[in-house]
Formats: sequence, C-alpha cells, structure tokens
Amino acid sequence: MTSSAPRIAFLHTGAVNIAPFGALATEFLPDATIVNYLDDRIVADLGDDDRAASVPARIDDLVRAAAAGGADAVMFTCSSISELAAPAAAAAGVPVLRVDEAMADAAVQAGRRVRVLATLSTTCGPTLRLLEERAALAGVEPEFTSEVIEGAFAAVSSGDRATHDRLVAAAIERAATEADVVVLAQASMATAAETVSVSVPVLTSPRLGVERLAKSLARN
Repeated sequence: MTSSAPRIAFLHTGAVNIAPFGALATEFLPDATIVNYLDDRIVADLGDDDRAASVPARIDDLVRAAAAGGADAVMFTCSSISELAAPAAAAAGVPVLRVDEAMADAAVQAGRRVRVLATLSTTCGPTLRLLEERAALAGVEPEFTSEVIEGAFAAVSSGDRATHDRLVAAAIERAATEADVVVLAQASMATAAETVSVSVPVLTSPRLGVERLAKSLARN
C-alpha cells in the first residue's frame, strides 16, 4: 500500500449494495477511502446469450479503473461474478477479494448438510462451485443443496424490500428444517436473515467478507 490509509474499491452489480458495504467499511475500515464502481446490467446480461460473453472484459475494465485510481484492493460484492476475481486481479495487478469466500469457509466447517439459497439462478452455480472449492481446501465433504427463491429478486429490484425479505425469510425457515447451515448466496439477501430466528446458523457474506478484507489489509 502507498500510505497508512488504504483506498478500497467495491465493485457492485446492484446499487442496493452500496450503502450496506459503505456502513461495513466504516465499521471495519474507518480510515479507508472507499470508491464504488457499479455496472447494474451485469446480472441481467449474464443470463442473456448475446451479452454474457461481454461480462469478463467489462469486469476487467472496472478493476483496471480501480487500480488506475490507486486502489490497494478491490472487493467484488456480487457472488455471480466471483469466479472472475482471479483473472481480473492478474490483469490489473491489484488484489481482488470475493465477498463470499469467508462465508464459504465458515459454511463448510459448520455442518455436513449445507443449504444454499439464492434469488437468482446465475448465482447458484458460482456459489456452489466456491463452496466445493473451499470444502476441498478444508479437507471436508459436505452435502450441498440449493434453492432459487422465486419472485424475491424481482421484488427487491422494484424497491419492494419487504416482500423480498418475507420470501427469503420463509425459505430460510424451510431450509433450517433440513440443513445444518443455511447460506444466503447474495449480499442483498442479508437483511432477511435479521428477520428470522432458526436453530441453525444462517450465513451471509457482507460482514464476513469485509471483516476478512480488513484483516488482509492489516497484514500488508
């Protein structure tokens, strides 16, 4: 790092995540300068056969912009693009962290039956592959299952947070009866976890991810 006060770039695929990550940065990285980069069409374009191929280059461009602006580290706040972190870091020459990596590490240690909940089908695949990766590194073999919660993403995209949280909360309650740990695949789902009380851990990525980011910067 170039100074004692780090410059951190958050790369978002939805504006809904800017404020929550800003609050977490204030808590865990109070001296940091925060810069937000947003492409709010990435998630939609990942599901579009004509546009999906454009996403890796767009992500690389955003990470290069962050590096050019002096970022000491970049964090992807979207699980749908987490698999692009390593190539983007190599292309830009700046550390790129996945927001969901710390959550995945906690999940694979929390129990044998891991239930993944998502509001987007494009997130399930990357999240399950990340969990498998982190389980292999930890030397454990959990059983993974997943569910895409219909209607929740449309609700939050239209500004109806209450409906989103109600649908996600109901899915958490169902999952808790069949799993040892519940994983919420998207950072935007974290608010719903606060509305339920179940007998198993419900893991979300924002707090764990930013806490790991702060620890990684402290080591440098």
